[in-house]
Amino acid sequence: MSDCCAPKGNGRYDLAVIGAGSAGFSAAITAAELGANVALIGHGMIGGTCVNVGCVPSKTMIRAAEALHGARASHRFPGLAGEANVADWGRLIAAKDDLVTTLRQKKYVDLLPEYNGVAYLEGAARLNGQGVIVNGAAIPAGKIIIATGSSPALPDLPGVADIPYLTSTTALELPELPRSLLVIGGGYIGCELAQMFARAGTEVTLVTRRRLLPETEPEISEALTGYLRDEGISVRAGLAYRRIARADRGVELTVAIDGADEVIAAEQVLLTTGRSPNTNGLGLVEAGIRLADNGGIVVDERMRTSKAGVYAAGDVTGRDQFVYMAAYGAKLAAQNALNGDSLVYDNAAMPWVTFTDPQVAGVGLTEEAARAAGFETRTSIVSLDQVPRALAARDTRGLIKLVADAETDRLLGGQILAPEGADSIQTVVLAIKHGMTTRELGETIFPYLTTVEGLKLAAQGFGKDVSKLSCCAG
Repeated sequence: MSDCCAPKGNGRYDLAVIGAGSAGFSAAITAAELGANVALIGHGMIGGTCVNVGCVPSKTMIRAAEALHGARASHRFPGLAGEANVADWGRLIAAKDDLVTTLRQKKYVDLLPEYNGVAYLEGAARLNGQGVIVNGAAIPAGKIIIATGSSPALPDLPGVADIPYLTSTTALELPELPRSLLVIGGGYIGCELAQMFARAGTEVTLVTRRRLLPETEPEISEALTGYLRDEGISVRAGLAYRRIARADRGVELTVAIDGADEVIAAEQVLLTTGRSPNTNGLGLVEAGIRLADNGGIVVDERMRTSKAGVYAAGDVTGRDQFVYMAAYGAKLAAQNALNGDSLVYDNAAMPWVTFTDPQVAGVGLTEEAARAAGFETRTSIVSLDQVPRALAARDTRGLIKLVADAETDRLLGGQILAPEGADSIQTVVLAIKHGMTTRELGETIFPYLTTVEGLKLAAQGFGKDVSKLSCCAG
C-alpha cells in the first residue's frame, strides 16, 4: 500500500469492501456518498466479471452473430435475399476487446478519482477474525463487505480435469473460430454461446442433463429448443454424462441415452455448467462466517453474514447471480453497514434475461413455483403469431405466458420468448411490483405494433379468445 491509500481522519476506514467488480464499486460509491471513508480492495483486473469476461464481451459477440443471421434470414420478406459470413474473426475479437477496455476504463478506473472518500488497494485480502489483511498489512475498518464474485464451475464429469476445455471466458478469446464445438450445459450461458458460435459458422452440439433453461416454463424451453435446432444446432437433452477424454481431433464425450452409450466428438469443448462463488483463500470459516452448500456466503435479508459487522453481496452469496442484483445488494449492504441495518433485500420482482434469439425474459413465479407456494393458479399463453408486431416483422417465433392467482386475479409471474422480449419484461416487473391484476393489465393502453403489446393480449387471454379480436381491440 502507498501513502495515498491511507484513510483520512482518525486513521481508520469506516468500511472495507473486498472485491472491485460491480458489487464492490456499488458498495464503495454508496458509502462514499454517505460520507464514509472506504477501502476498496481489488485483486486482479478491476471491474469484475461483467465488464471484463461476462455481460459486455458476450453480448457484443451475440449481437455480431445476430447481424449474420439477420442477413441470412432476410428472405422471409418477399423480394429480399441476403448472405453474410465472418470475414475476419480476429478483427471481431479485437473489437470486442477494445470495447471491454474502454468500458473498464470509463466505468471503473476513471471513477475512482471522482470519489474522495474511496481509497483503492490492490492485493489479495483475507479476514483474520478481527478485520482484513491485505499484502500482510492490517486494514483498520469498522465494517466489512465481501463482494468477490464468482468463477466458472467445473461439472462432475470423469476425465474433465485431463482435457483442454473452454469456459465462457476463454471461448471469447479464441484466436480462430473452431470448426466444431461441444457445449456442455443447457443454462443461459450455454444457450447463448451455442447459438452465437453456430451463427458464426461453427458446427455446434449442445448437451444437457435436463432440458434447456430448466428454470423457465416448459413451453418456453420446448419452443427455444426447436428454434435452435432449426438453425442447425444439435440439441441433446435429458442425457447422462459418462466420461470425457482427449481424441485425435479434439475431445469425445460419452453419454448415456435410454440406457445405451453414445460418443459425441468435437474439436473443442465449452463448459457452461454454472458458476462457483469466489470464497477460497479469504479465511471465511476461520473468521466465523457460515457458507451454504453451494459455497456461497450465507446472508440474511439485510445482507449480514453470520459474523457481526461483516456483510456480503453479489455472486459470492451464490444467489441471484445477475450484475444488477449484485449492485443492488451491495448498495443495501453499504447502507445497512453504515446506518443501522434498516433495509431489506427484495427480489420478488427481479427480472432476468437470456440473450438468445428469440430472447427469453421473465420475472416472478413460474406456474410450478406458484403452485408449490400454495397458490391456485390460472395461466394464459399467447403465441407470437397473435401479436401484430411479429406479423409485420414476419418473425412469429415465440410466445408469452402469464401466471395469476386464481382467487385474486393478481399477476404472479410472466415469461416472454420473443426476438425483442428483453425490452418488454420490465412492464411485467412493474405490474407485479404494484400488485396489478390481469384484468388491470389487459385494460391498460399499449402502443400498437410493439412486442410489449403482446402482454396486453396475454392478459386479455385470461378471459377471451384473442384470435377473435381486431387490431387494438379490447
